[in-house]
Amino acid sequence: MTLYPVDKIYEEVGFIAYYFHWPHDEIMSMEHRERRRWCDEISRINRNLNGEKPSDNPFDIF
Repeated sequence: MTLYPVDKIYEEVGFIAYYFHWPHDEIMSMEHRERRRWCDEISRINRNLNGEKPSDNPFDIF
């Protein structure tokens, strides 16, 4: 069994909390795939607002 790296969890939680202001417990209760999907969506929103082309990297705004 491979565990998801803790530093990546903090990165995802911080990313979502910063942009959506959702509570820590709510974000942490999400499945990994759901958190990653929200990170993708936040990145897409930012790219659209900045007039940028789509990217495969969900954390491209860092």
